[in-house]
Amino acid sequence: MAYSINAKDYFNTKLWTGNSTNSTAITGVGFQPDMTWIKNRNQTDNHAIFDAIRGATYRIYPNASDAQIQATNSLASFDSDGFTLNDGGDANGNGENIVGWNWKANGQGSSNTDGSINTTYTSVNTTSGFSISTWTGNSTAGATIGHGLGVKPSLIIIKNLGASSQWLTWFDSFANTEMIYLNLTNAKGTGQTYFNSTTPTSSLITLGGGVDENQNTMVAYCFAEKQGYSKFGSYTGNGNADGPFIYTGFKPAFVIIKESNGTNSWQMFDNKRPGYNLTDKYLQPNTNSAEISGNNQIDILSNGIKLRSSNTANNGSGQSFIFMAFAAAPLVGTNDIPANAK
Repeated sequence: MAYSINAKDYFNTKLWTGNSTNSTAITGVGFQPDMTWIKNRNQTDNHAIFDAIRGATYRIYPNASDAQIQATNSLASFDSDGFTLNDGGDANGNGENIVGWNWKANGQGSSNTDGSINTTYTSVNTTSGFSISTWTGNSTAGATIGHGLGVKPSLIIIKNLGASSQWLTWFDSFANTEMIYLNLTNAKGTGQTYFNSTTPTSSLITLGGGVDENQNTMVAYCFAEKQGYSKFGSYTGNGNADGPFIYTGFKPAFVIIKESNGTNSWQMFDNKRPGYNLTDKYLQPNTNSAEISGNNQIDILSNGIKLRSSNTANNGSGQSFIFMAFAAAPLVGTNDIPANAK
């Protein structure tokens, strides 16, 4: 038998060269995205995340604490096979090399009433384990919202849309008092205010009362691990080019790594940008830096990731790291045997 998740129906990376022209259609994604994360690879432009719940023209910057802004010169619409761009340089600068990572949820969705706060919208895809939710915060520690996944999330990312705030991030390898910031280099922190020291359940996320999680209009991106499609976890570095192997059970298409007990930057890799494979080019979601070229960093294999560098940002000796990965291979077979080779 084979698992039913076809990875390319739910995640895809798209590369394009900008032309500074309004109404530029970017096609070939393979589905209508519900979240698109865009970065200009040549310039020190901000990363930008767009989603179908907030509306295509509203963007937030993963590398910054800024509130969301409406930018009609950037992403204009989500389309059946991709999206349309206007002439803005961050997403469509003339002659610039741009990358966009795309995920499918379920359109605008509807209100989720499972928690003490009803979400304004929750767009959820239980097959791929991805949901997007917005709500109006009430500053109350212990308030809850429904995420719609039906299983406990493996990764939660929350951003305040109406105020300057950090990107509050939780992995299921963390304790329920721990968190890390996507937009900063800080090591994971501990505090009883985050998520009100409560582990998420199959239906609910418990919130603290602070600005980073439950004030103003908020958005949460939640992911549940799905066999053959997504993997979230941790590993320990060994500090040499024969680095650890991270088993995913699929050929990764997209990988993000962060040193969780140190202050190195996040790193993001994919299987579409030049420099793959071995992968020697990466971007940093916590900075606006252009694409960075270095010695071989990771090796994307048919069933996981092999660290190929002594870079302390992804393989410092004895250091702890967290990672997320999404699949390139359409299917895996029984016993997690990948359908394709390297």
